[in-house]
Amino acid sequence: MAKPKELKVTLVKSKHGRLKSHKACVAGLGLRKMHQTVTVIDTPENRGMINRVSYLLSVKEA
Repeated sequence: MAKPKELKVTLVKSKHGRLKSHKACVAGLGLRKMHQTVTVIDTPENRGMINRVSYLLSVKEA
């Protein structure tokens, strides 16, 4: 079975003062602090959250 594609997501801008739904997307990706990097599986659900808050994130393929 093939290994699922992964994305490295880093929070590069503060979530302070953002919309509640955008803060929820950041939390849903597992990000808590500025400059924290997490690895998430490349699924449509995760892509949707990344697209919604793309102005706060830096994304690279792992």
